[in-house]
Amino acid sequence: MTLDDLWFLATRAEQRAEQAYHRLADTYSQFLEFSRTYDVSRRRFRTLARRVDDTGAPYGAHTVVYQPSGELLLVWHEGVDMWVLPGGGVHDDESYREAAERELHEEAGLEAEYEGLAIATRISIECGEYSTWGVLPTFQARAETTTPTVDDPEGEITDAKWFRELPENTRDRDQLRTWRERTLR
Repeated sequence: MTLDDLWFLATRAEQRAEQAYHRLADTYSQFLEFSRTYDVSRRRFRTLARRVDDTGAPYGAHTVVYQPSGELLLVWHEGVDMWVLPGGGVHDDESYREAAERELHEEAGLEAEYEGLAIATRISIECGEYSTWGVLPTFQARAETTTPTVDDPEGEITDAKWFRELPENTRDRDQLRTWRERTLR
């Protein structure tokens, strides 16, 4: 793919992101919306734009899992060296929610009752004169089992724990605090 082809890829990805966002908005109500912008290399831009073109989501689908006590589940991601929500890529034959459930099982070995969409984040991706965006759907679920066991086939996730207070090195910490304040009163 030449650099000129990036414009076409970015445009297709934007169209796919619009469709994905509208499907989410038509299916779910009362979710939080955030936006985030990443300035990336050309190679990373191409990778993320292809993911968005394929699924509408550059980083797959995630789940914020909670216990009635208010504790949230986080997993340790070796690649980003942070505590993150369980989640990951969407396969061709699955919905965002199905992807989120599969990833939760792989990364933490938990079963949870899904309650809807918690957060839809607009991820803007920029590289020089090129830009596109995708959606990051984060579902909310109440834990049915509470002892996490990591069985990540990709080896990126090495630990899973419950937290009453979110660690400083938690990705999207402010978003999770906002969600917790609005949802778990």
